[in-house]
Amino acid sequence: MGETELYDGIGTGYSWGRRTDPRWMSPILAALGTARSIADVGAGTGSYEPRDRTVFAFEPSAGMIRQRPPGAGPAVRAVAEALPVRDRAVDAALAVLTVHHWTGWRAGLAELRRIAPRQVVVAYDTHRHTEFWFVREYVPEIAELERMRPSADDIAHELGADTVVPLPLPWDFTDGVFPAYWRRPAAYLDPRVRRACSALAQTDPAAVGRGIRHLRRDLDSGRWHERHRDVLGLDQWDAGFRLIVSHR
Repeated sequence: MGETELYDGIGTGYSWGRRTDPRWMSPILAALGTARSIADVGAGTGSYEPRDRTVFAFEPSAGMIRQRPPGAGPAVRAVAEALPVRDRAVDAALAVLTVHHWTGWRAGLAELRRIAPRQVVVAYDTHRHTEFWFVREYVPEIAELERMRPSADDIAHELGADTVVPLPLPWDFTDGVFPAYWRRPAAYLDPRVRRACSALAQTDPAAVGRGIRHLRRDLDSGRWHERHRDVLGLDQWDAGFRLIVSHR
C-alpha cells in the first residue's frame, strides 16, 4: 500500500487524535521566524500551521485535506518530491512529521530548498522509537518499519541544518503521535488512538492485535506499572523528536 492510499484509509478520524499541542507550536513558530508566506508540505490536517500568516498546503491524501479545519489555508494535492510552485515561491517551507513517509525523501528535501530559503522540519530519531517500550515489549515488528525510515540526523545532514532542537513529549501531550502515550499505556487499547498512528497502521494487524492483547493483560495484572515505575515518575520524555531548521 502506498502512502497516499494509507492515509486515505486511516484518514477518517485522524483529526480526532492528532491535535495541536501549544508546547510544540511555540518552538515551531519561533523557527519560522519572520516568514510571512509558508508552504506546509505533507500538511495532513494542518495541525501546526500558523493562523496569522499566508499558508499554502501540499498534501497527497484527499482524506486528509477533507479534514482541514475551517479557515485553514488552501490545500493542493501534491507530493513533496514534485511541488507545483516556482523557485523561492515562499519565505519558509514547513514539514511536520512527514519526511519519513516520502517515497524519495532526499528529493523532497531538495524541493523544500528549491521553493524556500528557510526549511523547518519536525522529524524523529528512528532508533529511539525502536527502543520505545511499546515496540520493545509488545509489537517489535514496528522496529523493522522504523529502521527503513530516514532518521532526524539523516534529515538534518541532508539539509545542512543550522539548528536541531529537541522536542520532548510531556506526559499529557495532546497530539497523538505514536509515542505520545508513553505514560498513559491504556490509551493504546483505544482503536481510535491506534488508527491515528501510522506506525501501527502500517504494521501487520495480527502483530498489533497480539501486542494489544498482551498489553491489556499486563495492565490488568499490574505488571506494566511494576515494570515501568521509572516512567511513571517523569513529567516529560525525550522520544527523539527534533525541530530541524536550515537557511539556504
